[in-house]
Amino acid sequence: MIVMPVKEGENIEKALKKFKRKYERTGVLKELRQRQAFTKPSVTGRKAKLHAIYVENMRRTEEE
Repeated sequence: MIVMPVKEGENIEKALKKFKRKYERTGVLKELRQRQAFTKPSVTGRKAKLHAIYVENMRRTEEE
């Protein structure tokens, strides 16, 4: 549960914007979208492998 302390006299628009930002960072919507459709374990593994290759290439170019 997200708790947003609102200061006395704080603009409600600003408080709502803070809440939305905090809610987005928790990753609830991202997880919900992932759970809506089933992905095969082979596809998940392939995506993880491609991501690992991408990260490794980025680190190598960063070192040069």
